[in-house]
Amino acid sequence: MSVETAVPVRVSARAAKRIAEILKAEPAPVMLRVAVTGGGCSGFQYNFALDDARADDDLVIERDGAVVLVDAVSLDFLKGAEIDFVDDLIGAAFKVNNPNATSSCGCGTSFSV
Repeated sequence: MSVETAVPVRVSARAAKRIAEILKAEPAPVMLRVAVTGGGCSGFQYNFALDDARADDDLVIERDGAVVLVDAVSLDFLKGAEIDFVDDLIGAAFKVNNPNATSSCGCGTSFSV
């Protein structure tokens, strides 16, 4: 099994670069926490927040200076997903390419399974 397929959640090079920039600008050592919470127009939504502590059961993803945490409950919804960063005419934002989502809203931050 390759390392790429062994990782349950991937972070793209673009996302890692942007996350590292955000983390470097913070005064204290922090990490980006990605979580799935109930709500949004499709049932679940992605939540991005800075966190200075990791839990024992967090998945820790490190790439190019970026450190991303995913809690165990959210991991069930994010297995096989890729966290990406897009910067286009509509704006710049993190985007989760999630193969588990059966539908999503137009803004891309809400989904259903």
